[in-house]
Amino acid sequence: MKVEKIMVIGAGQMGSGIAQVCAQAGYRVFLNDLKPEFVERGLGVISKNLSRHVDKGRMTEAQKQDVLSQVTASTDLHDARAVDLVIEAAIENMEIKTKLFAQLDEITPPHVILASNTSSLPITEIAAATKRPEKVIGMHFMNPVPVMKLVEIIRGLATADEVYQVVEDMTKTLSKVPVEVNDFPGFVANRILMPMINEAIYTLYEGVATKEAIDEIMKLGMNHPMGPLTLADFIGLDTCLYIMETLHEGFGDTKYRPCPLLRKYVKAGWLGKKSGRGFYTYE
Repeated sequence: MKVEKIMVIGAGQMGSGIAQVCAQAGYRVFLNDLKPEFVERGLGVISKNLSRHVDKGRMTEAQKQDVLSQVTASTDLHDARAVDLVIEAAIENMEIKTKLFAQLDEITPPHVILASNTSSLPITEIAAATKRPEKVIGMHFMNPVPVMKLVEIIRGLATADEVYQVVEDMTKTLSKVPVEVNDFPGFVANRILMPMINEAIYTLYEGVATKEAIDEIMKLGMNHPMGPLTLADFIGLDTCLYIMETLHEGFGDTKYRPCPLLRKYVKAGWLGKKSGRGFYTYE
């Protein structure tokens, strides 16, 4: 099976990035969200990203317009009837995802592969909402999508080998590096990253050091490009909390218990960069 047309569901930071790299690779893309203004905002982000390439001489204005012409705005899930692959990048919530996959299962032709960009939720459970679990797979892109090379490809319990191969091959056409992962809570990236971030929050909570000191130690001592508290702000503290809760529930191990300070910040609406305040304050 050859992938030619793709629908990306969710026009936020991740979805718009996925739509951009797919369009740049020559795929026809439907960028879908619930409201036209959400899609327009996503298209605006893509245009802004491409304009940076034009400004730096990496592409011409004509090439930018060619990429933008590959992306079609969509607020109707039924547009998925015309695609070969759906990549869902909706909110990290199992109830929302399973409902969406059940709808897509009814709407799309039998050959269509249904992929989720979930960062921690079980692909097997998402697949169980459909009548085609063998065609359901995880494609966990890293943020920011246009920059980061890695895509975790997650097999559900029933994912067919040929479906995995199609998705792996397609991922390589995006100039990304696909890495195969089995279906466990948090997969690999977040199972390792999130407890580190959570431990950094505990270190702040217990008064071991200031946030600036914690970040500086991890940058200079471990050669990380940014400190864990800055990274948490960048990811979104609500997302960090949700992933920690998924790990805690999935493994039942107290080492994954979210720090109370993380819960407090999320309840206060201090979600990080996207809300203007998290561990740090943003303009």
